[in-house]
Amino acid sequence: MRLSRVELFENIRRDVRLDPQISLRTLATKYGVHRRTVRQAMASAIPPPRKSGQRQFRILDPAIHWIDAMLRADLKAPRKQKHTVERIHKCLADEHDFDAASYSTLRNYVRKRRPEIVAEDREGRQHLEGMVPQDHLPGEEAEVDFADVWVRVAGEAVKCHLFTLRLSHSGKAVHRVFLCTIEGA
Repeated sequence: MRLSRVELFENIRRDVRLDPQISLRTLATKYGVHRRTVRQAMASAIPPPRKSGQRQFRILDPAIHWIDAMLRADLKAPRKQKHTVERIHKCLADEHDFDAASYSTLRNYVRKRRPEIVAEDREGRQHLEGMVPQDHLPGEEAEVDFADVWVRVAGEAVKCHLFTLRLSHSGKAVHRVFLCTIEGA
């Protein structure tokens, strides 16, 4: 079972406490780590954070603006006319004389970048929060609706008509239920 870095540092520091004369090489061999790791463990009980692998130069840097332009054009294009990675790769080679990037590098970039461009486009078209105030004078406007309802009277289901009137100014509503007089309805 492999130790976590915190446990590894703890074990190295314990061994140094038990035997202050133990050499870095002996500890490195015992735990199967580099001597630099033993020095880090002796300096601090908390392992240093891992470095992120940020590259200084990417092979696609000269062509990123062309690729992004193609992906932005795809936002308004029909599905069958959108750029595939293969079409982008061919277009970069033919039109822009750029063939330094491999197909897989381009594919990985497009896979990451396409959803970002879609999100950027949607962000610009989001609806704004707000409302349109409506002002209705008293008694000027109302909404009316009819519906069929079933009412249970003395344990028997009876079909009735529901009349609803809602006043636009106050929002108050009036409901009236009428018995259906048509036979067989």
